[in-house]
Amino acid sequence: MRTSGLFISIEGGEGSGKSALIQGLALYLEEQGMECLTSREPGGVKVAEEIRELIMENEMDAITEALLFASARREHFKNKISPALTEGKIVICDRFVDSSIVYQGYVQGIGMDNVLSINSQALEGLVMPHLTLYLDVEPTIALNRIAQNNRETNRFDEKSMEFHKKVREGYLLIEEKYSNRIKKVDASLSKEEVLQQSIEYIKNIL
Repeated sequence: MRTSGLFISIEGGEGSGKSALIQGLALYLEEQGMECLTSREPGGVKVAEEIRELIMENEMDAITEALLFASARREHFKNKISPALTEGKIVICDRFVDSSIVYQGYVQGIGMDNVLSINSQALEGLVMPHLTLYLDVEPTIALNRIAQNNRETNRFDEKSMEFHKKVREGYLLIEEKYSNRIKKVDASLSKEEVLQQSIEYIKNIL
């Protein structure tokens, strides 16, 4: 059993089921007697939540967007994630650097290496989770879920099908590149099956 903190990120396109999985994982880990903190990006702390609002409500240049995400990430990591890890907690975060690599680096074309460089500066050295669970699902299925759930949408949800397909392409690329850290979960399955797959990956690093 680990005595130090553990950092897990959950990644995936819009409507892939990240929020439901995070709730399920937190409940499972707490039932095992582990202290768990959940958070999200952009957001998690006051300044980062204010940056989130700015990003979600305004179209902008891809580099501007990447810099804003990195600024929010710095505030979030420094003030919430890092202290929790120091206290030995398990942190489960809805998105982290991989989202920027895919959305701004790959889909919007500013380059994955450029995104890594921006985030390395923001975090004073590139910080990555111990484990990343990538929820893989066809965009048509994911967008149907959003419509059926009747949840509030943001400007990323409302992008073209071509955009969402390219997001999936980007995630599959980095999942292959960083296969030691990023584990693919079949998110077309039921919530229960997705949770069970994810628990098995987490058990391997506890």
